[in-house]
Amino acid sequence: MILPGFELHRPRTVKEALGFAKAHLNDFDYVSGGTDLLQNYKNRLNARGHLISLSGLEDKALREVSATRLGALATLMEIEENGILKKALPAIPAAATVIASPLIRQSATLAGNLLVETRCFWFNQSEFWRDAKGGCMKEGRESCLVVPQESTCYATYSGDMAGVLIPLGASVHLEGLEGGRDVPLKDFFQHDGIRKNVTQKGEIITHVSLPESASKMKAGYRKLRIRDTFDYPSMGVGAALRMEKGKLAEIHLCVNAVATTPLGFDALAAPYVGKPFGEAEIEALSDEVMAACQPYKNVPLSPTYRRAMIGVFLKRLLMELAVSK
Repeated sequence: MILPGFELHRPRTVKEALGFAKAHLNDFDYVSGGTDLLQNYKNRLNARGHLISLSGLEDKALREVSATRLGALATLMEIEENGILKKALPAIPAAATVIASPLIRQSATLAGNLLVETRCFWFNQSEFWRDAKGGCMKEGRESCLVVPQESTCYATYSGDMAGVLIPLGASVHLEGLEGGRDVPLKDFFQHDGIRKNVTQKGEIITHVSLPESASKMKAGYRKLRIRDTFDYPSMGVGAALRMEKGKLAEIHLCVNAVATTPLGFDALAAPYVGKPFGEAEIEALSDEVMAACQPYKNVPLSPTYRRAMIGVFLKRLLMELAVSK
């Protein structure tokens, strides 16, 4: 499909990018790799009149990667192949390897994956298909077709990197028209498939910060999808834990791609801390998390199957993390 018409801006600094955003505040999108945004533009999904390209920003810190800082413009392939991360935080490059295909990971960025558009089979269709159905709230119509009502869009969050970064305690740094701020990633997303997150108009993610304690955790991410080398997640589970003398010292859990936001379950896991954490405890906790989830009916795999797989995937992941040396 042919892209719609738009004006492309190529800033060299974050300050210049924010200036373009201020000038076109209600009619712009930021773009870097464009692997998600441009396919939506081709389908005429909320295309804007101005695109502000971040790919030419000259600040090297936006692309640098270390054990405590991930540049927002680092590509998923750079994260996947980074030797420092493979040694200190292997769960992060491992999670990057299950996103899309190698070709896409060469262009797609970390920030782009965190900000990926929420998805729904009523929305992610051709313009002709959507017109025939009548459209949904996410494209400016009156009602959500997943949960029929007129206040909240129930499109599903479909990024992957949040699924491993949230359990590791990551925060995002935002630069905007009013200055900079840090937001814990677990608090970054909002229950609304249109609003999606807490970013204000014009704000740019510059980097993701990780606490030094993250490298002391064993972490992982497991993803359910139909086609392994292409699809967005239909469900994902992430976990980070620390064992001491056979007992669970710390644990953080995340279930991804079943709701409008990634879901955290640290409260459910808290009673297991300070106690032995073997197969029986892992199975019980996995069943509790599964029972607490109700996936939306807006992707090809059924809610019932996705819900069952939460328990299966989480049990496998926790068993691997709890017993690994």
